[in-house]
Amino acid sequence: MEIYKIAETEEGLSREEIRRALLQALEGRSVKRALIVPPDFTRFHSGAGFITNVYYHALTERGAAVDILPALGTHVPVSEKQREIMFGDIPAERFFVHDWRHDVVRLGEVPAEYVGEITEGLWQHPVSVEVNRRIMDESYDLIISPGQVVPHEVIGMSNHAKNIFVGTGGSDMINKSHMIGAVYGMERMMGRDHTPVRKLFDYGAQHFLKDRPILWVLTVTTAPGGRIRMHGLFIGEGRECLSEAVKLAQEKNIDFVERGVKKCVVWLDPSEFQSTWLGNKAIYRTRMMMADGGELIILAPGVERFGEDEEVDRLIRKYGYRGRLATLTAFQDPAGEDLRANMGAAAHLIYGSSDGRFTVTYAVKKITRQEIESAGFASADYEEMVKRYDPAHLKYGYNTVGGEEIFYIPNPALGLWIDRERFR
Repeated sequence: MEIYKIAETEEGLSREEIRRALLQALEGRSVKRALIVPPDFTRFHSGAGFITNVYYHALTERGAAVDILPALGTHVPVSEKQREIMFGDIPAERFFVHDWRHDVVRLGEVPAEYVGEITEGLWQHPVSVEVNRRIMDESYDLIISPGQVVPHEVIGMSNHAKNIFVGTGGSDMINKSHMIGAVYGMERMMGRDHTPVRKLFDYGAQHFLKDRPILWVLTVTTAPGGRIRMHGLFIGEGRECLSEAVKLAQEKNIDFVERGVKKCVVWLDPSEFQSTWLGNKAIYRTRMMMADGGELIILAPGVERFGEDEEVDRLIRKYGYRGRLATLTAFQDPAGEDLRANMGAAAHLIYGSSDGRFTVTYAVKKITRQEIESAGFASADYEEMVKRYDPAHLKYGYNTVGGEEIFYIPNPALGLWIDRERFR
């Protein structure tokens, strides 16, 4: 069953329209035990929290047992406060934490020959396919995977099988998929559907998940002023729902500018961004619109660390955001064994650098200026920057501040910004 619901106005779908479509997808199903795999709090604006809540209550009212496994990937677990904000009144004991290092089962591998083919020979090693053991638990007769389709730096457009293979995946798939994206080039992939990393996940879905009862529930959203507007809801059991969602997301979540931006200011909501691992979306999503020699200023009051776990944090502090060639040199150096053992971190260092094309200035409150600069960024005093570029007085897009033109973005996670000439 394929259910596509597209909003008729820019206000988006109403909650009742969303609810009706979600329940329609359950018609004719007999469910005894279900697993819902929503994104974590870093994807709060996906609308997946509401979707998860609707499905939890609808299924439990029908007598089904329902478990929730947030697709953390390598992120920190959802906190109690975040859980309540995003998922509402679902009991805490129904939530389980994904452990990407230990709590996975191996399903097989994507062969080296195929990986070499889809990467134009840039990566010629096999990739192990691992998922959380609950995904393969046959006592679940329904697995619901909700989440947002939006431009993404590693895969091109997020979600669908990525939610399983990265969100509930193991170290080999997470690390190598990120490294493949970094080697292939994010600017060749962002905003596009059939990228090498997407083909990697498509292969995994076709060969290893085809017998699992997965229902994909994909959203396309924007959040002007912080209010979620769901422009489309795409529900299905195959890949077609992703293809349709991608078309709408390309329309709603890619913003073309007519010339390169010399100065861009990005605000990172402290409830959503506490690390540069997440906060560097400000770099990923704007790099294609930044003019050579420009400056990206990131206002990040909640950022208090670099990595999402201690080991990745240590690696970022050790190697820094030095650019693609410097990172690959360190990766290949005999002394870089720790970096090779954490390919996802190596890829992140590549994604998080401007390669010297423009300056990245972080304005933070909880990390010292010396730490920021030692990681490869420029640093600025947060209070000074927020006084000059006050998010409360800036509007999305072009603003004039003290006679200077800036481009302001209140949430980098919800879009992709591209200089039209550079894209051509």
